[in-house]
Amino acid sequence: MTEQTERSLAEQPSDTERLPPAAPAAPGGGTGGGAARGAAGGAAHPAGPATGRTTADAPVLPHATPPPLAPPRPLGEPRTWPRDFTDRLTAPLPGVRALARIAREGKLRPPPETLPEIQQLPFAPGPMPAAGPTTLALTWAGHASWIIRVGGLTVLTDPVWSRKILGTPARVTPVGVRWEDLPPVDAVVISHNHYDHLDAPTLKRLPRHTPLLLPAGLAPWARRRGFTQVTDLDWWEAVELPAPGGPVRFDFVPAHHWSKRTLTDTCRSLWGGWLLTAPDGRRIHFAGDTGYGHWFEEIGRRYPGIDLALLPIGAYDPRWMLRPVHTDPEEAVKACQDLGARALAPMHWSTFLLSGEPPLEPLHRVRAAWAATGRPREDLWDLPVGASRVLAER
Repeated sequence: MTEQTERSLAEQPSDTERLPPAAPAAPGGGTGGGAARGAAGGAAHPAGPATGRTTADAPVLPHATPPPLAPPRPLGEPRTWPRDFTDRLTAPLPGVRALARIAREGKLRPPPETLPEIQQLPFAPGPMPAAGPTTLALTWAGHASWIIRVGGLTVLTDPVWSRKILGTPARVTPVGVRWEDLPPVDAVVISHNHYDHLDAPTLKRLPRHTPLLLPAGLAPWARRRGFTQVTDLDWWEAVELPAPGGPVRFDFVPAHHWSKRTLTDTCRSLWGGWLLTAPDGRRIHFAGDTGYGHWFEEIGRRYPGIDLALLPIGAYDPRWMLRPVHTDPEEAVKACQDLGARALAPMHWSTFLLSGEPPLEPLHRVRAAWAATGRPREDLWDLPVGASRVLAER
């Protein structure tokens, strides 16, 4: 959690306050009024910070027929959105007392005696694999930044090539791929507007005609910076991009998180993950930043046959505060199972030290949690920063 986030949280309601219930479902359409407000996961049922619980046990009918996928929306479509998306929260945001507690406990950074572990963080940059129209390959640049080669396209997720982001110490591992070594970028997907996921200095390096796929409400931010191909989506909406191997589909899906970038824009834009579907049907789920909860089962129900889930495993300590918005390693493994995904690629660790766990702890814990499931070891893609892997064809 960055210092900017800490300052933002201080403005939120106190720990004892509760959120209003989610609004009823609104029909999909050009207004973007919230196609997911009454989605099958149910309305939000916020839990108090004292328990640290989220809506993980919200009912999902395992045998219910999933709704058909939404037809792709037009790229660059102008949209009108609600003033804010507070009704999408699945837990209240911490207030002043929570921040006072975390300050007393001194858990904003890893214990000093664990910092020598930084030298052991896995870093193995190498050339990216050749990627043709039928290749689906990933390279981890660090944190939540991936280079995904799909259908002949090069897609960046939450690209952060900056050495330092607002309110945090500098990154502890270099970027896994030098910017000048990237192939031409065909699209960028953003999960939400926190500074460690929406990095303006990195986006400024891109040609302004690069397609940006954003959460609802973020398009004006991008257009003010000169980007001309900007599309923002609600949960369960999708677009397609033409590609040499055939169209690649991008679905925006829910996550258990929140948004804030300035002192006055709490939850004014949406947050979520992305489901990328290759021309041959292979699927990758990029979760962005999220806590554990019922949305994973619902995503798996609507998008069966996910091949690979990119899930966060870091920035989770202390749990009493971060559980609603950041999965720990065991929850990431559980989320992978809920999604029905065959393989898991951990992320959101080993780059920026944002919370109190020791630097290497996420890796040790995710390996142990994966082994406990009995699933094949090769399906845990615990890549070093800078490493690549190719997803086998079906």
